[in-house]
Amino acid sequence: MAKNLLIVESPAKAKTINKYLGKDFQVLASYGHVRDLRPKEGAVDPEHDFAMKYEVIERNEKHVDAIAKAAKIADDIYLATDLDREGEAISWHISEILKERGISKGKQMHRVVFSEITPKAIKAAVATPRALSHDLVDAQQARRALDYLVGFNLSPVLWRKVQRGLSAGRVQSPALRMIVEREEEIEAFVAREYWTVEAQLKHTEGDFSARLTKLNGKKFEQFHLTNEADAMAARAALKEAARGHLTVSEVGSKERKRRPAPPFTTSTLQQEAARKLGFGTSRTMKVAQGLYEGVGLGSEGNVGLITYMRTDSTALSGEAVGELRELIARDYGNKALPDGPQVYRTKSKNAQEAHEAIRPTSAMRTPREVAPFLNDEQRKLYELIWKRTVACQMIHATMNTVSVDFDVKHVKGGDAAFRATGTTVVDPGFLAVYEEGRDQKTAEDDDQGRRLPRLAKSEDVPLQDIVADQHFTEPPPRYSEASLVKALEEYGIGRPSTYASIIQVLQSREYVLLDSRRFRPTDVGRAVSKFLTQHFTQYVDYDFTAKLEDELDAVSRGEEAWVPLMRRFWQPFKQQVEEKTESVDRSEATGARELGTDAKSGKPVSVRLGRYGPYAQMGNKDVDEKLQFASLRPGQSMHTITLEEAIELFKLPRKLGQAENGEEVSVGVGRFGPFVKQGSTYASLKAEDDPYTIELPRALQIVQEKLELIASRIIKDFSNGVQILNGRFGPYITDGEKNARIPKDQEPKELSEAQCLELLAAAPVKKKGRFGKKAAAKSASAKKAAAKKEPAKKAATKKAATKKTATKKTAAKKAATKKAKA
Repeated sequence: MAKNLLIVESPAKAKTINKYLGKDFQVLASYGHVRDLRPKEGAVDPEHDFAMKYEVIERNEKHVDAIAKAAKIADDIYLATDLDREGEAISWHISEILKERGISKGKQMHRVVFSEITPKAIKAAVATPRALSHDLVDAQQARRALDYLVGFNLSPVLWRKVQRGLSAGRVQSPALRMIVEREEEIEAFVAREYWTVEAQLKHTEGDFSARLTKLNGKKFEQFHLTNEADAMAARAALKEAARGHLTVSEVGSKERKRRPAPPFTTSTLQQEAARKLGFGTSRTMKVAQGLYEGVGLGSEGNVGLITYMRTDSTALSGEAVGELRELIARDYGNKALPDGPQVYRTKSKNAQEAHEAIRPTSAMRTPREVAPFLNDEQRKLYELIWKRTVACQMIHATMNTVSVDFDVKHVKGGDAAFRATGTTVVDPGFLAVYEEGRDQKTAEDDDQGRRLPRLAKSEDVPLQDIVADQHFTEPPPRYSEASLVKALEEYGIGRPSTYASIIQVLQSREYVLLDSRRFRPTDVGRAVSKFLTQHFTQYVDYDFTAKLEDELDAVSRGEEAWVPLMRRFWQPFKQQVEEKTESVDRSEATGARELGTDAKSGKPVSVRLGRYGPYAQMGNKDVDEKLQFASLRPGQSMHTITLEEAIELFKLPRKLGQAENGEEVSVGVGRFGPFVKQGSTYASLKAEDDPYTIELPRALQIVQEKLELIASRIIKDFSNGVQILNGRFGPYITDGEKNARIPKDQEPKELSEAQCLELLAAAPVKKKGRFGKKAAAKSASAKKAAAKKEPAKKAATKKAATKKTATKKTAAKKAATKKAKA
């Protein structure tokens, strides 16, 4: 049996490491987090120094049991979870579980960390273990406690004041505010007109253009010309003064050096993968995790291809730099090597958490060599990381920028000038391998690669034309994943390991949507952000959130104790939650808007946020007996909808006419979207159908398709609730409560009622609900635990469970009867 037990987080990592350590080691995976706070009130107790009540995560119970079983017979236990704050906490949780179960007594417990999964790194880590860092653990506990207290106390306020089922997060809420504020900037933006003027010049070495830089004796600014009349007058005056040519007044040449970008941190990797590969943050981290944990490279077996992917350090080890310089000299020549290694300073103040940048574990494994063993996503991301890392140790790029000025004398209103610029690469240096992407183009990008003809001072250049172009200023762009991650990092909100989860949570809660790869807040997201910004300003304040992150970092460095930090946060927060629960008006919290009055009825029209989303309301609940309601159309927002647009919504339901059998046909919008109704038959409209414009023939066609679908589903109906139906997996018998299979040798159409009843009697009862199996397993697990801990309550628990099951069965039976009647 193996003397040593080494515990990592993932099975892929365990598989890779297992072959490096030999038969003396057993390597097991925890499958991520092993414990978490109990998901109910009181899991963090502010009255007793924020004592935290943990329980083993249900889905990982079997993995924890396997670790405990192996730990019993091992001499030494090595905790080898990830090297960040979160990984340290997982190691601590494992050690606490083993301690509680009396397994760790008399055994050596070691903490080992490594930033790459290679034989050398693993063996070195195991040879030089350390003790658990309680500073890192305290920082992670404080972070978890803060998130819990914010979520459990702020979310119920949102339920009461905005909409049920909403939740607020300590870090997600400031990120949401950022997206909402950008949307408000866009809505408030007023476009301004401006004109640019360009001279189109002809030359034997190639035509080129020059921008107007001076007009009427003054520097030409963006809003110098703001209408067509002035622009055309300026164009005419310039053409008249130029008399068919422009004269070169100055030729300038400037050489500059451009340094390569530093190697990847988590945030810069997420930004570049979004810009260049179109990867979302979660996708980037998932692919990177696979490259880190190990990929099968044929006869080499599983090999970790990159270093740890959660880091804010730009440092590289001396060994890595040496290998990179060797590769650069071999593949790009000595001229591509700087005199010494390129050194990049990290912004992180966390010495304990600052490790290496994200780099290939061996630069000698080129993208071309490993490509046959990688899937498409892995290949693209590995190539991006490899190129960026190699480029960071190469010589700078040398650029030459040429600028040519042309003076225009005797212009009505004062002298004018044009300038042409072009930038060429003298020595590509690192650009031969990699160039960093940008979120927005600049004027420098336009000049990049443009070559100007050789021009001399006083030379006359023929003028083809002077062109004036109209432009309008544009609003700031919505955040993309890349620009949002960049903004979060700049503001100090969250940390490298949390950016992906922040974005994921905002999307899963439907607070934001991705529209053309840009984030747009939903009406619910805006209501949540507005409510929190107005009533819990401090807790969505960027500086406050960043300061709290810095304090947590200080805890991780052992410079600050975590309990006083928690107290400073908790007391004012608790007081504010209690106060706002009582004082805030719901309709104000949801962002309800009065749009005006309907001219026909004289009733007020407003937009509000309801249980199923935004809707328009006609009437006043304090005056009118009956109110009218209408759902907003896809793409409409309660924050931008006009009175005219809202009144249009009340045209539904529309009566379209009658079917041949005399049944009335109408169209409306319900909870599940637009539909056609004919008699008692409902049919959903297709994506291309508009409920406001659809006509009777098309509506009848949709209903007919639905009726044909229903008819083809029913093979036989005995008019007593028992039916033979066509299902997803073939024909079956049902009475609404039970489903029975039809024997292979039986023809469904030929079955009698008696045969169907006999088959139904032998069939098992259908599991209720989507999570029937999971719920049953959970219930069994809970009963088992209760039997161990509280035998006196067993009978009561059983009785309650029976009563609950009976209620569910009755409800299901009623639903089945109702369905059969319909």
